[in-house]
Amino acid sequence: MSALGTVTRPASDGAASALNVLRAGLESNRIADPCNIVFFGASGDLANRMLFPAIYNLRLEDILPTNFGVIGFSRTPENDDSFRANVKQSIDTYSRSGPARDPLWSDFARHLSYVTGDFSDSAAFADLKRRLEENDEHLGTAGNRLFYLSTPPQVFPKVVAALDAAKLGPRDNGRGWTRIIVEKPFGTDLDGARALQAEIVKVFEERHVYRIDHYLGKEPVQDIMALRFANVIFEPIWNRRYVDSIQITAAETVGVEGRGGYYENAGALRDMIQNHVLNLLALVAMEPPVSAGADSIRDEKFKVLSAVRLIAPEQTTKLTARGQYGPGLIEGKPVVGYREEPSVDPHSDTETYAAVKLLVDNWRWADVPFFLRSGKRLAHKNSEIAVRFRQIPHRLFGETGDAIDQNTLVMKIQPDEGVQIRFNAKVPGPKMHIRAVTMDFNYGTGFGTVSAPAYERLIGDAMRGDATLFTRWDAVERAWQIVMPVLNGWRDTPAPEFPNYLAGGQGPRTSDAMLIADGREWRRI
Repeated sequence: MSALGTVTRPASDGAASALNVLRAGLESNRIADPCNIVFFGASGDLANRMLFPAIYNLRLEDILPTNFGVIGFSRTPENDDSFRANVKQSIDTYSRSGPARDPLWSDFARHLSYVTGDFSDSAAFADLKRRLEENDEHLGTAGNRLFYLSTPPQVFPKVVAALDAAKLGPRDNGRGWTRIIVEKPFGTDLDGARALQAEIVKVFEERHVYRIDHYLGKEPVQDIMALRFANVIFEPIWNRRYVDSIQITAAETVGVEGRGGYYENAGALRDMIQNHVLNLLALVAMEPPVSAGADSIRDEKFKVLSAVRLIAPEQTTKLTARGQYGPGLIEGKPVVGYREEPSVDPHSDTETYAAVKLLVDNWRWADVPFFLRSGKRLAHKNSEIAVRFRQIPHRLFGETGDAIDQNTLVMKIQPDEGVQIRFNAKVPGPKMHIRAVTMDFNYGTGFGTVSAPAYERLIGDAMRGDATLFTRWDAVERAWQIVMPVLNGWRDTPAPEFPNYLAGGQGPRTSDAMLIADGREWRRI
């Protein structure tokens, strides 16, 4: 056996085959139910960059059911053949597995079809219904339907209403199941989210709705629960007696990537903290669920979000920080500031960096600060959860001048995926010198495989009916309740003089000052 956990066994043809013992004995991932999946917004960027490569790779990995159909729906005029050509180009350009090749591609392509129409066009939805019924007959999809809304959020209610009018909702499906995947953002504020929910529940019950957050589909995010609840060594110290603070970081080097119009109405707090980062907080802070079922896990996530103390308007300046990037260098190349990006107001006060300090008012976490931050055009792409433990109660070892660092457990989400533990050890030699050392586990090295993109996992889970990694309405509503006081406080308080951090840096000084005032400091990005 090698250090990577692989063992070589003779293959049936006499050749050697390397099997990773960490993956031995795993059950098949094949989805059992036949299914139609309809992508609304099929000509959009998300569908082409992420969704079409994801569904093709599910077929390539033999995860899709034997009987399936894929229908694209968009206003862009196309027919089945041109749609198939566009899907192939999407796969060739963006798929992690490389270009689509025969004979698999030819078989996959015959499952693809397309409907042209506006999202409020009843004739187009009648055509969609006919296509679904044809797939049931010719492809054996058994009446099971998964609708994916990869459209602008303002279109969501139109699509839901049109599905209902065409009798394509769950109540009208007498043959199989009907589910709907809703992309973020789910509303732009608390009132907007509630209004959107009111429209969706007219047609779909909560059990039919899968609100997607692609962060939850990342392998290391899923492993947070395994790390905590499949090991005895962590959970006993996962509380205020041993944990000093927790930092959750979602840092990007990219700017707004041509989405200036969207970002002007969003900002970092809405775009990242309200969904991705608060979901990470919920996973790392929740109580053990009573079972591994979706509802049990989502119950505990909601409970811990309910315990998050809301930030009073007068505390906004003390407990939050915001920033906007100016010109700078990313990987040695000059980049423009946010206000020079296309479709951005040259006097914009939209934040591209947001940081908040939150407290969780329960017995486990009382007085343990959770520091959350997310920003664009920072020094490195880095998403992680860092659990910093308390100082030792009494120093016994270490020569004068030796620092006794606090132990840290880091769950690395991207770009590296794994777990890192930092602890103190004796330096070899006659003196008792102490230094901090690091143990690092990487998923790719340890398991001998590259994690699939999040959309592959999440689309597959929705087809299975597994809602564990999707966000329930009560948690969405609570997340908006947490961020709304900050948004209102920022609205009523003049923004700092923007831009206030250089592209390629660590973020604004006000963010550093927030932790310094707390006797702590950010981990370097």
